[in-house]
Amino acid sequence: MGEARTVMDRLTEAVTTSHDLKAVADLYAEDAVAITPDAGEVRGREAIVEYWRTMTEALPQATFTSERSYEIGDTAIDEGFYSGTNTGPILMPTGETLPPTGKDVRIRGVDFATVQDGRIVSYRLYFDQMEFLDQLGLLPDA
Repeated sequence: MGEARTVMDRLTEAVTTSHDLKAVADLYAEDAVAITPDAGEVRGREAIVEYWRTMTEALPQATFTSERSYEIGDTAIDEGFYSGTNTGPILMPTGETLPPTGKDVRIRGVDFATVQDGRIVSYRLYFDQMEFLDQLGLLPDA
Protein backbone atom coordinates (compact mmCIF):
# COMPACT_ATOMS: atom_id res chain seq x y z
CA MET A 1 0.00 0.00 0.00
CA GLY A 2 1.36 3.36 -1.02
CA GLU A 3 1.12 6.86 0.34
CA ALA A 4 -2.03 7.84 -1.58
CA ARG A 5 -3.96 4.80 -0.33
CA THR A 6 -2.85 5.40 3.26
CA VAL A 7 -3.91 9.06 3.15
CA MET A 8 -7.28 8.22 1.54
CA ASP A 9 -7.98 5.57 4.19
CA ARG A 10 -7.12 8.07 6.93
CA LEU A 11 -9.51 10.61 5.34
CA THR A 12 -12.35 8.08 5.26
CA GLU A 13 -11.69 7.21 8.91
CA ALA A 14 -11.60 10.88 9.95
CA VAL A 15 -14.81 11.78 8.11
CA THR A 16 -16.99 8.75 8.86
CA THR A 17 -15.72 7.14 12.04
CA SER A 18 -13.95 9.63 14.27
CA HIS A 19 -15.45 12.86 12.85
CA ASP A 20 -12.05 14.39 13.53
CA LEU A 21 -11.91 17.62 11.53
CA LYS A 22 -8.41 18.38 12.81
CA ALA A 23 -7.26 15.10 11.27
CA VAL A 24 -9.11 16.05 8.06
CA ALA A 25 -7.27 19.39 8.00
CA ASP A 26 -3.93 17.65 8.51
CA LEU A 27 -4.58 15.47 5.45
CA TYR A 28 -5.05 18.34 2.98
CA ALA A 29 -2.39 20.66 1.58
CA GLU A 30 -2.98 24.33 2.41
CA ASP A 31 -3.76 25.09 -1.26
CA ALA A 32 -5.70 21.88 -2.01
CA VAL A 33 -8.65 21.95 -4.38
CA ALA A 34 -11.74 19.77 -4.02
CA ILE A 35 -14.49 19.29 -6.60
CA THR A 36 -17.88 18.09 -5.32
CA PRO A 37 -21.33 17.85 -6.92
CA ASP A 38 -23.00 19.92 -4.22
CA ALA A 39 -20.40 22.61 -3.43
CA GLY A 40 -18.62 22.78 -6.78
CA GLU A 41 -14.98 23.82 -6.60
CA VAL A 42 -13.74 24.28 -3.06
CA ARG A 43 -10.32 25.93 -2.73
CA GLY A 44 -8.01 25.74 0.25
CA ARG A 45 -7.69 23.55 3.32
CA GLU A 46 -9.99 25.65 5.52
CA ALA A 47 -12.82 25.69 2.98
CA ILE A 48 -12.50 21.93 2.41
CA VAL A 49 -12.64 21.25 6.15
CA GLU A 50 -15.76 23.45 6.32
CA TYR A 51 -17.31 21.33 3.54
CA TRP A 52 -16.66 18.15 5.55
CA ARG A 53 -17.96 19.84 8.72
CA THR A 54 -21.33 20.50 7.07
CA MET A 55 -21.51 16.90 5.84
CA THR A 56 -20.63 15.39 9.22
CA GLU A 57 -23.14 17.65 10.97
CA ALA A 58 -25.93 16.71 8.54
CA LEU A 59 -25.19 12.97 8.84
CA PRO A 60 -23.27 12.59 12.12
CA GLN A 61 -23.40 8.80 12.23
CA ALA A 62 -22.63 8.23 8.53
CA THR A 63 -20.56 5.29 7.39
CA PHE A 64 -18.74 4.47 4.20
CA THR A 65 -18.85 0.92 2.87
CA SER A 66 -16.14 0.35 0.30
CA GLU A 67 -17.00 -1.67 -2.78
CA ARG A 68 -13.72 -1.07 -4.60
CA SER A 69 -10.49 0.73 -3.83
CA TYR A 70 -7.51 1.42 -6.05
CA GLU A 71 -4.22 3.22 -6.02
CA ILE A 72 -2.60 4.39 -9.22
CA GLY A 73 0.63 6.27 -8.70
CA ASP A 74 -0.09 9.29 -6.49
CA THR A 75 -3.88 8.88 -6.64
CA ALA A 76 -6.22 6.73 -4.54
CA ILE A 77 -9.74 5.93 -5.77
CA ASP A 78 -12.65 4.65 -3.70
CA GLU A 79 -16.09 3.52 -4.80
CA GLY A 80 -18.72 2.64 -2.26
CA PHE A 81 -21.81 3.64 -0.34
CA TYR A 82 -22.16 6.57 2.03
CA SER A 83 -25.01 5.83 4.44
CA GLY A 84 -26.55 7.52 7.41
CA THR A 85 -29.52 9.27 8.94
CA ASN A 86 -30.01 13.00 8.46
CA THR A 87 -30.22 14.21 12.07
CA GLY A 88 -28.45 17.55 11.62
CA PRO A 89 -29.07 20.69 9.56
CA ILE A 90 -28.44 20.56 5.81
CA LEU A 91 -26.53 23.47 4.31
CA MET A 92 -27.79 24.17 0.79
CA PRO A 93 -25.56 25.67 -1.95
CA THR A 94 -27.53 28.91 -1.59
CA GLY A 95 -26.41 29.21 2.04
CA GLU A 96 -29.89 28.36 3.27
CA THR A 97 -30.06 25.80 6.09
CA LEU A 98 -32.76 23.14 6.10
CA PRO A 99 -33.82 21.35 9.28
CA PRO A 100 -33.03 17.63 9.63
CA THR A 101 -35.39 15.29 7.79
CA GLY A 102 -34.75 12.23 9.97
CA LYS A 103 -34.52 10.18 6.77
CA ASP A 104 -31.97 7.49 5.97
CA VAL A 105 -29.78 7.83 2.90
CA ARG A 106 -27.57 5.39 1.05
CA ILE A 107 -25.82 6.83 -1.97
CA ARG A 108 -23.12 5.42 -4.20
CA GLY A 109 -20.10 7.63 -4.59
CA VAL A 110 -16.64 7.66 -6.07
CA ASP A 111 -13.79 9.81 -4.85
CA PHE A 112 -10.26 10.46 -6.04
CA ALA A 113 -7.46 11.85 -3.89
CA THR A 114 -4.16 12.91 -5.42
CA VAL A 115 -1.44 13.06 -2.79
CA GLN A 116 1.92 14.82 -2.74
CA ASP A 117 4.27 14.85 0.25
CA GLY A 118 1.71 13.11 2.45
CA ARG A 119 -1.15 15.55 1.84
CA ILE A 120 -4.10 15.66 -0.54
CA VAL A 121 -3.57 18.32 -3.21
CA SER A 122 -6.54 17.44 -5.40
CA TYR A 123 -9.76 15.75 -4.34
CA ARG A 124 -12.75 14.89 -6.53
CA LEU A 125 -16.01 13.48 -5.20
CA TYR A 126 -18.84 12.23 -7.38
CA PHE A 127 -22.31 11.20 -6.26
CA ASP A 128 -25.84 11.62 -7.59
CA GLN A 129 -27.02 14.77 -5.86
CA MET A 130 -30.61 14.28 -7.05
CA GLU A 131 -30.70 10.78 -5.55
CA PHE A 132 -29.37 12.22 -2.29
CA LEU A 133 -32.04 14.93 -2.20
CA ASP A 134 -34.75 12.43 -3.17
CA GLN A 135 -33.81 10.06 -0.37
CA LEU A 136 -33.98 13.00 2.03
CA GLY A 137 -37.50 13.76 0.76
CA LEU A 138 -36.44 17.19 -0.49
CA LEU A 139 -37.56 16.85 -4.10
CA PRO A 140 -41.12 17.68 -5.18
CA ASP A 141 -43.30 14.72 -6.11
CA ALA A 142 -43.26 14.00 -9.84
